[in-house]
Amino acid sequence: MATQFDPNNAQNLVEIEKQFAVKAVEHAQTYWNLLEKVNPRDLKLTKIDDEIFEHTKETFPELFENDYAKLVVLDEEWMKSEAGKKRWRDFIQHYEKKVKDYNFGSLIRTDARQEYSETNTIFVTRIQFYAFEIARNRLGLNDKAHEIAKAEAAKEKEKAEKEKARAEREKAKKKKN
Repeated sequence: MATQFDPNNAQNLVEIEKQFAVKAVEHAQTYWNLLEKVNPRDLKLTKIDDEIFEHTKETFPELFENDYAKLVVLDEEWMKSEAGKKRWRDFIQHYEKKVKDYNFGSLIRTDARQEYSETNTIFVTRIQFYAFEIARNRLGLNDKAHEIAKAEAAKEKEKAEKEKARAEREKAKKKKN
């Protein structure tokens, strides 16, 4: 007789973990690119953003207190506490048939005012990512990230243009000689 699966004690295979990590990084890069190009307040992440936002407010009212402190800077200990895990598990299951890849791993910035980095990133499920980022976007908490992303893109563009101009000068110089 098979034993019941216990997600709290499950072991992960290294190769599967690597594949999930690659997908999570790709998702994070795509999202950062969206933050660069679209005003976060206008960003729609799913077909049911309104439902996710309202459900998040109802289920986790503490996220919307104290100037949204727990949305601006995520409290991983709170999320992963026994009580937090249960509340999140119930929240996540609600989207099993509503959101594709609802339980896939995603990287999220712990501090909404900063960009993705090794020290500003944690691993969450996709629906947790949506819950936090939809709220951050609607409440203007990702406005700073939007400005950072735009500035980064402008620097990259300027760097590429300088490199192209330098290469053209080198090419012209070689032609001359």
